Amino acid sequence: MITEAIIDKVLENFENQAVDYEQAVREFAAKQPALFSYLIGDNEGVFSQDEEDFLLYLALAIFKSVEAASTEDLPIIGEEDITEAEEANWSLMEASKAADFHKRLDVFFEKSPEEDLMAFVEDALTGEAENEEGEAFSITPEGREPMFVALKTVIDVLTVA
Repeated sequence: MITEAIIDKVLENFENQAVDYEQAVREFAAKQPALFSYLIGDNEGVFSQDEEDFLLYLALAIFKSVEAASTEDLPIIGEEDITEAEEANWSLMEASKAADFHKRLDVFFEKSPEEDLMAFVEDALTGEAENEEGEAFSITPEGREPMFVALKTVIDVLTVA
């Protein structure tokens, strides 16, 4: 299980530039090419540029957190695993009848052992974020669910036992 302390340490390393973000992105792309392609793939029109950048940042934070908590190298995730996890997450999202975004996520928390990672994603998507220029922005309501499903998919495929 990935703890809040691990996630906080990863974020702190990015903020303090103890970890070079651009280098971390390149390493992520090299270690998990299918997952990286999934995240930067065909999102045109779904997300703003700020949202696309933030999605990658959050996914990288998840990846680095899982990597930090693991005693072994993470297996290379394949496209089939990603597709299967994404479809399952969309099914859960669509089955939820709640109008409130937070309530729609309850079913995900019930089914995931990674509560701290899930809370990290929920908080990130419902608070204010900063773009590369340090300007605040909010995730659009239209982008919130697809971003959540994408990030939940990342969590699922990286933490599968």
